[in-house]
Amino acid sequence: MGHGHSHSHRAVDVRTSAPVTRLLLILLALTAVATVIGLGVLWPSGERPTTPYSAAGVSYPDGEVLRVGDPCPVVTEESTEFPDVCDDVDVHLDDAGEVTGLRVPPGVADAVRVGDRVTLVAIPKEGADTPDYGWVGVDRKPPLGWLALAFLLVVAVIARVRGLLAILGLVFAGLVMGYFMLPALLAGESGLAVALVGSTAIMFVVLYLAHGPSVRTSTALAGTLVGLLITAGIGLVAISTARLSGLGDESSLLLRNQADQLDFRGLLTCAVIVAGLGVLNDVTITQSSSVWELREAAPQLTRRQLFTSGMRIGRDHIASTIYTIVFAYAGTAVATMLLISLYDRPLIDILSDEAIAEEVARTLASAIGLVLAVPVTTAIAAATVAPAVRDDSAGTA
Repeated sequence: MGHGHSHSHRAVDVRTSAPVTRLLLILLALTAVATVIGLGVLWPSGERPTTPYSAAGVSYPDGEVLRVGDPCPVVTEESTEFPDVCDDVDVHLDDAGEVTGLRVPPGVADAVRVGDRVTLVAIPKEGADTPDYGWVGVDRKPPLGWLALAFLLVVAVIARVRGLLAILGLVFAGLVMGYFMLPALLAGESGLAVALVGSTAIMFVVLYLAHGPSVRTSTALAGTLVGLLITAGIGLVAISTARLSGLGDESSLLLRNQADQLDFRGLLTCAVIVAGLGVLNDVTITQSSSVWELREAAPQLTRRQLFTSGMRIGRDHIASTIYTIVFAYAGTAVATMLLISLYDRPLIDILSDEAIAEEVARTLASAIGLVLAVPVTTAIAAATVAPAVRDDSAGTA
């Protein structure tokens, strides 16, 4: 018999069903082989499409803010007077003197402080010795770097090796997205195929790296992969029936002008699948661990009783995770929701707007895949552990 392993520091000795475990591992091995083949077939070859970020001769000098002007007042129907100069800054460039009275976008003057490091854009002007300067933004690398360092330290102190391995898995996921998924999508490959192959590769490495190679982790992986397939299917149906084009936001429209070979409905399908990866992983590993702990605590429970008990835990987890998904999306769309609340238009009518409909479809497809992954993972885990034990001997569940 195989043995599962706990995800805590305490070893959990739970017998597993050899035939079911063997079948599970064979199916996962076949999936791994198919994923490697998919990576080989879809891996982008040759030159990836690129677009120059700026015109020839344009540079991006760095500097330090010397002065910040007053913010411009908001234009309203009652506005009668405006200052001659507002929303401007003076910047000392590192290698080209000073730029005075540089206009900045609305809101920047409220946020920028004297001494901040900033980046400008220098555009050569024909017949002039000095270029025209424009605002690019504040150098935010130091504060974001400190925030990332704080995150690493907190994870290392609280989660220790397990947390650091999870971060390593996250780095691997970033490499898969950066070197495979994004270039493959830019090369015009199927968004559905790229998402499934890339996500499967990520889940194989992330789960085994963070939780260790065990039958328990394999059970969670199987539930995760089934959840991915369900999410992909629901996403395809939602995109088709809602007639979504994948061009619901400004970024997609800009991308269309730069890379017209892309299948934007396929990109939307890819986004639906990738959006649910993290939460799906969380739910499946929890369900698998729950069943393992239940079997250790109550070896006399039948598989049906294990499934029923595991689902009681799963229902609580589903309820909290649904909130997590919805509020995660809501947190990124506060400005959009404020605009909607300002419009004198019924909320149900807003769903006709494609940008809103895309987010709703993405959220609901991920949520459906997440919810259905719970009973699937629980059933796989209940089938994988050994039958109930009665009178200190193995019995038939």
